[in-house]
Amino acid sequence: MNARPCHIAQVNIGRARAAIDDPVMSGFVARLEEINALAEASPGFVWRLKTEQGDATSLQPYEDERILINLSVWQSPEHLRHYVYKTAHAEAMRQRRQWFERFNDVYMALWWIAPGHIPTIAEAKERLAYLQLHGETEFAFSFASLLGKSVTGTAPPSNATSPLATAVHS
Repeated sequence: MNARPCHIAQVNIGRARAAIDDPVMSGFVARLEEINALAEASPGFVWRLKTEQGDATSLQPYEDERILINLSVWQSPEHLRHYVYKTAHAEAMRQRRQWFERFNDVYMALWWIAPGHIPTIAEAKERLAYLQLHGETEFAFSFASLLGKSVTGTAPPSNATSPLATAVHS
């Protein structure tokens, strides 16, 4: 098999304390453009989910309209980790309880993708659901494990099948 370089996709979801236009969410909304611009200007940034308004707050990936989604692609886990924990994003994360309820289920997942692949919301939801049901594997994992990382950071073969899809179609 030919080793191909990988990018890393990340999804995280959160249940807002109120509708996005509620005063409770004003601090979050006030920082959104700044934090999104910071991501896009960060080393290793590749892509993020956004609408024509420049963010993803109007998207409703779940029946619960207060669940917001963040989906992005980075050149490496190191680039993503730096953005998440070593920039102004970390300060915003420390304030998240002001704007988001505690989430009891899996709310973040990482997975390897081939460069050029843009993950869909459906794909992101599948990774979260898989991680919730099966724990950390090469299919979906967290910063804590970073399973599936090889020395060269190679993507799975292009004919690799989703374990969830395999289970559903068996």
